[in-house]
Amino acid sequence: MKNSFLPLILVAFALPAQAQYVSGKGNDVTAPLHLTKPDYVTPYGETTPEKVKAVLDRVYTYLDGVTPAQLTDKTSKEKVDIAKAGPNTIFQPGDFRLTSYEWGVTYTGMLEAGAATGDKRYTAYTIKRVNFLGDVVKKYKGQPANSTPVRSVMEPHALDDAGSLAASMIKAIRAGADNATVRPMVDNFLHYIMTKEFRLTDGTLARNRPQPNTLWLDDLYMSLPAIMQMGQLTGDKKYYDEAVKQFRQFSARMFNKERGLFMHGWVQDMEPHPQFHWARANGWAIMTMIEILDALPENHEGRTEILNTLARHAAGLAERRTKQASGTSC
Repeated sequence: MKNSFLPLILVAFALPAQAQYVSGKGNDVTAPLHLTKPDYVTPYGETTPEKVKAVLDRVYTYLDGVTPAQLTDKTSKEKVDIAKAGPNTIFQPGDFRLTSYEWGVTYTGMLEAGAATGDKRYTAYTIKRVNFLGDVVKKYKGQPANSTPVRSVMEPHALDDAGSLAASMIKAIRAGADNATVRPMVDNFLHYIMTKEFRLTDGTLARNRPQPNTLWLDDLYMSLPAIMQMGQLTGDKKYYDEAVKQFRQFSARMFNKERGLFMHGWVQDMEPHPQFHWARANGWAIMTMIEILDALPENHEGRTEILNTLARHAAGLAERRTKQASGTSC
């Protein structure tokens, strides 16, 4: 099941909608259509494993250089060993934050790249950084979180702080990260998601910003993959059940079955309710469904429902790409 839907999704989005057949190069009258060369607006060329690996190497080299796993003194800018870290210690500034939700996705991506290519550098990128974060958290244990560089890890205040990182950390443990170092962070994140995040009266994970009692589609990815991974880590069915329940309750409010698209935001008691189908948010949704299906046991009663939603969503997204290219309104 692992990533079995990714090829279908990649095909759906990789088909250039504006390809045109050029006069003089043949058409379906003078040559079989499958042998006719299209003239792409963007010359994509043939994708090969070697080309993909070359791109991954460039991404890795860049990210490894601009996201150092290092502490520094805020005033002197000198490097600081974890054992000597104090209230004036910060992460060495880089281009990106080691504890952002985006980097939870990056850590997962590096693990997937390592598994797909066999290149251990990708896997080591994530393991090094999550172990480092765990060591920093241990150093500051018992101290006020607001005087540490890992405040959002020690005291998460939003799903953005917790879910994406937690999912990647659980995967990193399976890939070789130190369980004793990383697991306390995972447990703390899941405790926040399961017991502290604001919910609607029916238990749906929600926010009170920027408006009260709102759902945001981004939060599917900032919660459900972590809950699913915790199910795999512990073997406790309650996590699978919770993730499926959350997906159902989000989808009931936010998935437009006719269009095959999710709304970005939903505000309780707003009627009529506007529907804004933000592309990035729909990306979070389709990634979440794949993450759920990768981890959900084959015999779980929610599996067929999520498979059906995934199929509708993928078709809806592919259809909008075609309409956008032809100038037709979505």
